[in-house]
Amino acid sequence: MRQTGDPAPAPSQNRAADDVAPEAKSTSQSTAPSTAPLLGGKGRQIAGQLLAPFIGIVLFLAMWAVLAPQVDTSLGALPGPVEVAEQGVSLFDEWSAAKELESAFYADQEARNAAYIAAGEPGRVTDFEYSGPPTFVDQIITSLATVALGFVLATLVAVPIGLICGLSPLVNSAINPLVQIMKPVSPLAWLPIVTMVISALVTSADPILAKAFIISALVVMLCSLWPTLINTAVGTSSIDKDLLNVGRVLKLGWFAKLTRLVLPASLPYIFTGMRLSLGVGWMVLIAAEMLAQNPGLGKFVWDEFQNGSSQSLARIMFAVVVIGFIGFGLDRIMMWLEALVSRNRTI
Repeated sequence: MRQTGDPAPAPSQNRAADDVAPEAKSTSQSTAPSTAPLLGGKGRQIAGQLLAPFIGIVLFLAMWAVLAPQVDTSLGALPGPVEVAEQGVSLFDEWSAAKELESAFYADQEARNAAYIAAGEPGRVTDFEYSGPPTFVDQIITSLATVALGFVLATLVAVPIGLICGLSPLVNSAINPLVQIMKPVSPLAWLPIVTMVISALVTSADPILAKAFIISALVVMLCSLWPTLINTAVGTSSIDKDLLNVGRVLKLGWFAKLTRLVLPASLPYIFTGMRLSLGVGWMVLIAAEMLAQNPGLGKFVWDEFQNGSSQSLARIMFAVVVIGFIGFGLDRIMMWLEALVSRNRTI
């Protein structure tokens, strides 16, 4: 018989606590292994995406800095990353100074015209354009505008022809030999032909677009349209025949079949071709600008090579780095557009 205050229940409580504790321990032990691999996997993924490229770039810059001074050229030792970066800052300062001169020019012109009007001499009012030499930033803008025009023209020509070739085996057989012959032609071969044709057609003293700009854009178009054309034709010909049969059963017109069936199914191939075409066009443009002395980054590189100053080599190398970054950026833009269009794509 148990008396009041007997501590006998305590062992039962302890046993209950002991029964609960193993469950808690087993729960904590079962959850720990499941979170560790997850965190480890994320860590490895982040390291692969960010840390590895960073280490690669740092190693490249270190090798460049060590090996560059050991290479002697006619313009002096090969500049290292620091010298190239300094010239990049110098080029930006030159652009800022040129913009200040341009702003001062237009401000003086407006003040002078206002004084003429106040004096009752409106006939002396002038409207001159600033004609300073183009800066490095201006050359970048010119090259981007040129490649954009050439790429748009190439897309407008290549996509319709590729769709027709993909839908018609007969047309594809007729055009394929011409494509295979024209595709390997160098831009250096197209340039004199395009120059003579445009010089004969554009005879106006003040055309809407500069003659050199048109020549460079057409050379880009002629050299960059082939990847888009070929990929469009391949994508169109690879469409599931059952999908086209559904269009026949629904009695869709050619435009409805093209916009609802053919184009959505071919979009991945088309954008792959457009990405390749844009990359080819950017490479072609630099070569065309160097050879034809048309405004742009290619002309900047050639002018610095001809200049032969102690800073020219570093400026050329900085231009090469900028050209590479711009090409990378253009490719990323095309990837983003492809993802955006594919996300809203319905068949």
